[in-house]
Amino acid sequence: MSTSVHIIAEMACSHDGNPQLARRIIDGAGAAGADSIQFQIWRLEDMMVRAHPAFDAVKRLELSRPHWQALTSHVRERWPGLAIIACVYDPASVDFAETLGVDAYKLHSADLSNPYLLRHMAGTGKRIDLSVGGSTIGEIQDAIAHIAGNDIWLMYGYQNFPTRVEDVHLAYMMKLAQLFELPVGYQDHTDADLPGAYTLPAAAQGMGVQILEKHITHDRAAKGADHEAALNPDEFARFTAMVREIDVARGSGVPRPFSEDEERYRVYSKKSVVVAQALPAGHALDAADLVYLRSDALGLPPDRTPELIGRRLRRDLASQELVRWEDVA
Repeated sequence: MSTSVHIIAEMACSHDGNPQLARRIIDGAGAAGADSIQFQIWRLEDMMVRAHPAFDAVKRLELSRPHWQALTSHVRERWPGLAIIACVYDPASVDFAETLGVDAYKLHSADLSNPYLLRHMAGTGKRIDLSVGGSTIGEIQDAIAHIAGNDIWLMYGYQNFPTRVEDVHLAYMMKLAQLFELPVGYQDHTDADLPGAYTLPAAAQGMGVQILEKHITHDRAAKGADHEAALNPDEFARFTAMVREIDVARGSGVPRPFSEDEERYRVYSKKSVVVAQALPAGHALDAADLVYLRSDALGLPPDRTPELIGRRLRRDLASQELVRWEDVA
């Protein structure tokens, strides 16, 4: 994958069941420069029993199939560079998402041990992002086995909203990357009003994660669904700018030619071999003749001194003048 961090704008249910609010969230993600927008596409009857205590509350958050079709068209028309990831909870929603032409799928950790959904999702041939929070190593291994033919990203996040800093365990996230040798992403659920909402993703990026998933909402002050860890559109833009700046700073890990700035720095800062006092041509150099100072040009470095001892000067040298190879015989 790209060396740049992939930024996923997670809308979740921040739209509160209102397609107009969903459109505002999409526009915020697109304007901020996110790489992907993540939709949670489901029909509640296919996901939760009617007797569940949260059934009625969650039902109010549901968007219809036509709503998702319109929102997908909006992304494609207004933000053609913004990929769509569908987080789905049942095979019928996978089939529907395929009609939308989504770019990738996310499997919620609730379904990590659901081989029927995993295999159905794998049949699309598209990338699958496995959410692995609150899951055992064995559960992760088994899930990967069911979709081994697909591209896979592991998405790690502590499943509590908002997440306390002491519960994040970024080191464990990196251990998962090492164990499974797959791209790993950090799902940040930190309180969006706290500095950690920025610093923890930045730390994860510095540790080597290749994907950052961040919640986005239309207005956190409204305290709607999934607002606790969600950034407002303007905050999400600042978040994206931070991630891109870190990408630039990370640069390349391979040796490269010095830049003009570095060449100037070397001339200004690096010490060179100069003579301590004026010396005539024919003088045989010894250690007492030589000192190491910054000069107006870059000469021989101090570690070349042993090669100069005992050699005779070809010309007169002024006090504090650089000693060059062509000056000695």
